[in-house]
Amino acid sequence: MATKYIFITGGVVSSLGKGITAASLGRLLKSRGLKISNQKFDPYINVDPGNMSPYQHGEVFVTDDGGETDLDLGHYERFTDISLSKDSCSTMGKVYDAILKNERQGEYLGGTVQVIPHITNEIKTSIRRVATETHPDILITEIGGTVGDIESLPILEAIRQMRRDLGRDSVMYIHVTWVPYIMGESEAKTKPTQHSVKELRGIGIQPDAIVCRSTKPLFEEIEEKLALFCDVPKEAVIQIPNVENLYEIPLLLVTEGLDEIVLRHFRMEASPPRMQEWEDLVRKCNYASRKVKIAVVGKYVSLPDAYLSVCEALKHGGIYHGAQVEIDLIYSGNLEDGRSAEEALKNYHGILVPAGFGDRALEGKIKAIEYARLQKIPFLGICLGMQLALVEYARSVAGLDAGTEEAHPDKAHHVACFVHDSKNLPAKPWDNTGSMRLGSFPCHLRANTQVYKAYGTGEIRERHRHRLEFNNAYRDILERNGLVLSGFSPDGNLVEVVELKDHPWFVACQFQPEFKSRPTRVHPLYRDFIEAAIKAAAEAATEATTEAAPPRS
Repeated sequence: MATKYIFITGGVVSSLGKGITAASLGRLLKSRGLKISNQKFDPYINVDPGNMSPYQHGEVFVTDDGGETDLDLGHYERFTDISLSKDSCSTMGKVYDAILKNERQGEYLGGTVQVIPHITNEIKTSIRRVATETHPDILITEIGGTVGDIESLPILEAIRQMRRDLGRDSVMYIHVTWVPYIMGESEAKTKPTQHSVKELRGIGIQPDAIVCRSTKPLFEEIEEKLALFCDVPKEAVIQIPNVENLYEIPLLLVTEGLDEIVLRHFRMEASPPRMQEWEDLVRKCNYASRKVKIAVVGKYVSLPDAYLSVCEALKHGGIYHGAQVEIDLIYSGNLEDGRSAEEALKNYHGILVPAGFGDRALEGKIKAIEYARLQKIPFLGICLGMQLALVEYARSVAGLDAGTEEAHPDKAHHVACFVHDSKNLPAKPWDNTGSMRLGSFPCHLRANTQVYKAYGTGEIRERHRHRLEFNNAYRDILERNGLVLSGFSPDGNLVEVVELKDHPWFVACQFQPEFKSRPTRVHPLYRDFIEAAIKAAAEAATEATTEAAPPRS
């Protein structure tokens, strides 16, 4: 069967949750036995998000094949439990880059290169490439930005053409909009959605369904009004009011019948939705009885999306153990003296230092690591978090004047150095001293270590995104001083994981395990980290109760 295509557009305002809608629909259709895949197409001119500031676009999500992609691919993978590829994230920058290379190589035989047909054809090729590679029954493509943006016009024209190319039964358009409630009034306002759909229809796209985001449920007359003015059946007006838990949205879509609308549109048959596992997941989320507090000490904390996958993986650990995980993002620059770190972190049951680049606010992260080590607080270091754990240990325990080659060029001992042995690794434009290690790589775990116990196997694969690595010149001295080297590349040349023996749970890894964590299948390291934090919370509660108890007479 030829692939069917769903295109999800957005209207009224940005950040409506198109990505969550696309991910939730993917989960729902997969539960009906269909093979699905997801894709994000962004209108910005950057070739990929790899060089973009986390403050601008949130985290960079990494695929198995080394793609640096939009964070929405993380939503897709978490909801559908399907590993995507670098082709699942396209941008107008990629499109223009391909067109210009073709033109310089004479592909167009000297003809004038134009938006139509050259740009639109390249967009369609990028979309179809995913279908050709993965052969899904349905490919769900989210179009970034908002209808009316100038930069989105070529993409919208390309997806309009795809219905003409493939036929109505093979292409479906879903428009996600915002239906506001004006302060002081009890009536929802439909005009923004009407104007958004009018803009879309002016481009030549008539939506087949409208997903209405709102602060609270819409009355039936509002649905009827939207159906009338937007020219869609009433049952195709889908409500997604605000929810406490994002993982409830696939269940809302079941209730609203969006999967049935999709199947009718494509004239497809499928088995009934099997959402029991997802219902159990939501139940565990909503009725978690225990609480645990985790500090994520980073430097991009002003935009929580910069650590989106980390926070979701922590929540997955909480779901697994029936606990509510309270996550606080703490700016590492405020912890640069030891007293500030102690004051800021004393009430947390676990400390996580995530990935990052550059030299800003690193000393605060090092202080947080030192506090976790000395106070026996469960600790998880990710990527840069591992590199700084090496620095802290080398300084405090081995007595070295230590730092990393990137951030501390003046230090005598660089315990983390640039990835120099990198013939097959991609370089970044801003990186003239070392190349990036990107994508999934195998790792061998040492038996009888914390990480071996977590995974239950000695052979794993994890996703990487870094340009520094453990400096092998310091293996012997750090091991002699008690650091456990517990994970290695298959040839033994790269140290991938370190940990401590005399600590309740202290693990730092060069890879980023959060990219492979799923709400229904938590990553082993996040699972065990949260378990250790729960134990720390229980011990703290017992100590507080003992201290508060009156003395016996």
